[in-house]
Amino acid sequence: MNIKGFSTLLLGLTVAVGCTDGNSGINENVNTREPDAKYVGQAVGNFSASEWYPGGELGTTDNVTAGCYEDETPSVQRQGLMTAFNLGEAAFERKHTTATAPFKGLGPAYVRSSCLDCHPGYGHGKRQSQYRAEFGNGYLLVIYHPVDGQNSDDGPYVSEVTGMPQTKATYPFLPSIDEEQIDIQWLPVTAMESGLPMKFPDGEEYSLIYPELTIPESAFNTNPTPYQTGAVAFRLESTIGIIGSGLLDAIPQDSIREQYRKEAAYAELNPAFWDKAANDFAPTAWYTLADGQFADGTPAPAGTKLLKRFTYAMTRASLQDGAGANAIWNITNVSRSDRPKLYTTAAWAKAMSENAQVIAAIKADPASPYYADGTDEGIKDAVLHLLDPNTNQFDNEWHNFTPEMSDDQYYNFMVWHRGLSIPRARNLNREEVQKGKEVFNRIGCATCHRPSWKTKEDNYWKPAVYADKELPQYKEQTIWPYTDMIQHRLYMINGIHGSWCRTTPLWGRGLSRTNTGAEDRLHDNRARNVIEAIMWHGYSKESDAYWSTEQFYNLSKEDRDAVVEFINSI
Repeated sequence: MNIKGFSTLLLGLTVAVGCTDGNSGINENVNTREPDAKYVGQAVGNFSASEWYPGGELGTTDNVTAGCYEDETPSVQRQGLMTAFNLGEAAFERKHTTATAPFKGLGPAYVRSSCLDCHPGYGHGKRQSQYRAEFGNGYLLVIYHPVDGQNSDDGPYVSEVTGMPQTKATYPFLPSIDEEQIDIQWLPVTAMESGLPMKFPDGEEYSLIYPELTIPESAFNTNPTPYQTGAVAFRLESTIGIIGSGLLDAIPQDSIREQYRKEAAYAELNPAFWDKAANDFAPTAWYTLADGQFADGTPAPAGTKLLKRFTYAMTRASLQDGAGANAIWNITNVSRSDRPKLYTTAAWAKAMSENAQVIAAIKADPASPYYADGTDEGIKDAVLHLLDPNTNQFDNEWHNFTPEMSDDQYYNFMVWHRGLSIPRARNLNREEVQKGKEVFNRIGCATCHRPSWKTKEDNYWKPAVYADKELPQYKEQTIWPYTDMIQHRLYMINGIHGSWCRTTPLWGRGLSRTNTGAEDRLHDNRARNVIEAIMWHGYSKESDAYWSTEQFYNLSKEDRDAVVEFINSI
């Protein structure tokens, strides 16, 4: 079911709120081609003064030049956390190795050696024509057993490789997947499934492409291979932009519940998150936390639950146990006190323990932790037990555990992660941007891309390992991320695994080319610009955003361009 009804209901509200100067909401007294500096912080046209600062006073950087995605929030400075922020930034940017402190512990299998490799310029990943685990390639593999046919986007992850499949390994091991055998083909869309022509009514054409990913069985260094346990399908997912994540963490759960209730009255929401009969969150919408406490000092014992809100699939809750906190462990496979194990699979451990070249290399190195008694059987047994996640929990007969990342390093990393700012908005004084906002609201885009939220007390959770330390906090801020924090379905060809995807925040994305050298959009970078991203929302009539896309399709070129200018300005 699409959300036309809900869009129509909110239409009057969003336009009325957004416009302050007649029907157009445009302030004719503003010289719209002037630089915006003299207008920053002022109400202009249909923009309030606060909209210049998408992260609020505590979360916005005034820098809008190259490198602005790397800026700390004013909150970091005011709380005296700059040293921790800078040290955490180093953990994000530096390459991890097998032995060089303080960035040691890489592998034995891993996805990337540096977080920055996946987040070039601190932004969204770039579209790639080949899969290589190197700088600028933000792609992660999704490997699953499809249901309802080979082209299904749905199905469970295969267990033979990790959820973040590893294409790199430290000597003498082989990665679970040989990336040289991964093939990415970009295919053109020849016709929209919805019937929308690939030419706007005024004659301007647009084009769409999508990825076809293939990985042969020979690429898998696991025993068994995924092909031996069922049909296999593949999808690409690019890294999510990380700017402003701490501000999203500060949105109150009760406010998100209100948004769910509003949308559930008119749209079908993911039943894994919303129980329509109970008009409340489903049991699976909650994420179970480890031992910790809240910012106000209230204990949060292990088992405390918070609402899932991070990643495309919304698999994690608090940012402090979210994608970044997990990725600094599982992308590099660097252990820490709250992750006292390797990120591996039993199928990979078995394959490595049976590999003659691996055993021979270890046999030639008595200093190897896998050497054991030096016999083939002894080495095989050591490799199997040290790599198998069922037996490689440190602090057992095989290990004397010393965390490779210290608790202080982990804390610094999270100060940095929660402390990344959002760049201020640009060009809000311009007529075309003001017009774009009015049209964006009128055609229903703001239904899912909800403009603003209030953070209230920001009583964030933090784990026990640094519970006595503070993180950047964003109390009582009005923020403008342009997301409803809810999942929807777009039904694109070779779409996103799981079908449901959280509405991507739009704030700051207009500076992507400035910071990363690319402006690719959507979960796998299939959209090369804003127009393509919008039109993918209407590929299928089943899409939750089809009605709004159809309205966009029928706009004049002037209004289409205005919407693009608006999206690139917020």
